Amino acid sequence: MSGFAKGKKALAISDRSGQQFPYREMVKEWNNSFVHYSEYERKHPQLEPKPHGADPQGLRNARPARTEPAVARVLNLNPLILTSGSSTVSVYEDNHGRSTGDIVVFRNGMGLYGIGADDINYQNGHTITVTDSDHYTWNAATTATQEARIGGGSISAGPVTLTP
Repeated sequence: MSGFAKGKKALAISDRSGQQFPYREMVKEWNNSFVHYSEYERKHPQLEPKPHGADPQGLRNARPARTEPAVARVLNLNPLILTSGSSTVSVYEDNHGRSTGDIVVFRNGMGLYGIGADDINYQNGHTITVTDSDHYTWNAATTATQEARIGGGSISAGPVTLTP
């Protein structure tokens, strides 16, 4: 015997559909099914996933979690609100997040109308009373002579000591 026949005139039955096709148009699938080339399906890649090593865990130049240092916040233009004849100064600071009893130090504040710059920029700070999420008050050493908004354009509010 010299081998197998060429199959020029032979017919074959597809394992998938059961239909008859020319033998020369038949192919073998990955699962050993003998099917016509129009019915051929490649092996799905998820059936043989590529192996991979373990995921890396360490980071180069990692920094530990830390608490942000306290910093001064620059306030809006003229944030100090005076009431004539009163020593209570109201401060406008957007979403200040402060609590009643906190000590706030103002820096670069400009005084006017009876409230001096030395009083505003008192280095030991002022104990505040929160009135709402944008306002709080503190008591000045002197009384205001008229109703006004003061403080200047570069005034900031922050903790007693700043972290550089």
